[in-house]
Amino acid sequence: MDIIENYGIDYCFLGKGLLVMAKDCSFDIVSEVDLQEMDNAVNQTTKEIGQRYDFKGSKAEMVLDKESLKLSAEDEYKLGAMLDVLRTKMVKRNVPLKCLDPGKIESAFSGTVKQTITIQKGIGKEKAKAVVNYIKEQKLKVQAQIMDDQVRVTGAKKDDLQAVMQKLKEKDFGIDLQFINFRS
Repeated sequence: MDIIENYGIDYCFLGKGLLVMAKDCSFDIVSEVDLQEMDNAVNQTTKEIGQRYDFKGSKAEMVLDKESLKLSAEDEYKLGAMLDVLRTKMVKRNVPLKCLDPGKIESAFSGTVKQTITIQKGIGKEKAKAVVNYIKEQKLKVQAQIMDDQVRVTGAKKDDLQAVMQKLKEKDFGIDLQFINFRS
């Protein structure tokens, strides 16, 4: 069986005849964070904290690892102020705020406090199942399947896929969703 793609339509030769196959449209739902922009936001936050009057002489520190952010300060107020400045810088750099998962504030040595903030990348299994179930509840003629840390949605009509995107934008799943690889 030979398949030839021409003008967006797949033709499949079966024996003597020609069979025309409709091509499905698809897109992927992901939750990604641009780590370079996140690093820039952290650097801007560190610079601003170094210049602020309320942080003069304090031991405030913010360190970005690959998947987490470690904050330490003299008290919870300064820790909260650092997080507020970071969120402001993230908004200006178009980094989604929902990617931050703040951990518990813990006491550290010499009277300081620390907090680890996990940076969520990808769609976890539970969230992916919730997204797929929500798509099925919409009763549109599309199929959704979980692929690693993303969800692929396929359908025959572009309008159905656009309706799915619109419905997903209206619902809050607790993570930032992006739509990529739109194929028609």
